[in-house]
Amino acid sequence: MSKLFSPIALRGLTLRNRAVVAPMCQYSAIDGVANDWHFVHLGRFALGGFGLVMVEATGVVAEGRISYGDLGLWKDEQIAPLARIVDFLHSQETAVGIQLAHAGRKASTPVSWHSAEDLATQEGRQAVGYERWQPVAPSAESHDEQNADFQVPTALDAAGIAHVVNGFVAAARRAEKAGFDTVEIHAAHGYLLNQFLSPLSNHRTDEYGGSLENRMRLVLEVAEAVRAAWPQDKPLLARISVSDNAPGGWTPEDSVVLARELKARGVDAVDCSSGGFAQGRIASTAAYQVPFSKAVKQGADIPTMAVGLLGDVAAAEAILENGEADFIALARGALDDPNWAVHAARLLDGEYSLWPVQARRVDGRDKALGIRA
Repeated sequence: MSKLFSPIALRGLTLRNRAVVAPMCQYSAIDGVANDWHFVHLGRFALGGFGLVMVEATGVVAEGRISYGDLGLWKDEQIAPLARIVDFLHSQETAVGIQLAHAGRKASTPVSWHSAEDLATQEGRQAVGYERWQPVAPSAESHDEQNADFQVPTALDAAGIAHVVNGFVAAARRAEKAGFDTVEIHAAHGYLLNQFLSPLSNHRTDEYGGSLENRMRLVLEVAEAVRAAWPQDKPLLARISVSDNAPGGWTPEDSVVLARELKARGVDAVDCSSGGFAQGRIASTAAYQVPFSKAVKQGADIPTMAVGLLGDVAAAEAILENGEADFIALARGALDDPNWAVHAARLLDGEYSLWPVQARRVDGRDKALGIRA
């Protein structure tokens, strides 16, 4: 059996394989509530054979959403629609997680395909759940002063920071009620927790700013609090930007230190991405972020998830065999081919058992066409 399709356990959760669908914002919710779009969008990946499907960045508080179209878990009414999705994925033997997020100063941004004309009337705004609000951040500085989509945020005070931590905890408890197998703390891509970590965005002079220890403080407080609230037999993940990809920013060496501290607080795996700040630049090429996953895995001795243009099946297998990551996560690649995992299983192992029983006639079709030996 290939490494990609060998089971792997994190705490009490055993995944049927190491192919993961990474969180992808759909900007299609109203008041944070999942709907039929989310059900179909996520359900197709379970039919496609993935071992773990992660639900998109989900606001732990209403003001923590990237846009008015984001999912949320800040109130109980948002639980049942997510539970429906979880139940279906479980029926297909796929594990399901949810990314808990706060956008910080990147909150309250537009949904790109809703034009000014769409939002010109009260009826149009109501149809898409349009809202606009004041973002918060570690420091009162815009994400990008040259981009009018980003507001100047309010700097969080002690009460605001406590509200953030409590929001993550309450959302984790709602995720448990919805039946999720894992939750992921989103500390990447220039959103709030990443903003506290990075010297590019954190210019505080209190205990949450300045030194690396201080800049890590909020992320670690959130990890401790969520771990205490989340069932002990269920794994806790964290996504980090391993590098800001910018001079004077957060570095892979900083990420190794952070990953060690997260591991000490009960985080079971680190999802290794990068970037998220206006100053950051990196060329996007096939598997371009795998070195970040390798650095964290080897430096912190913790399981890692590689992500970033990883659709080549042989390359994905080699990444796992070479010890550069423990999981292969696809986002746009999964959008392009929701059946990527079942196709990869055929290529690597000549295996068709991942197909739902209703679809296994694909085996006979492949034999007839000479695709399968």
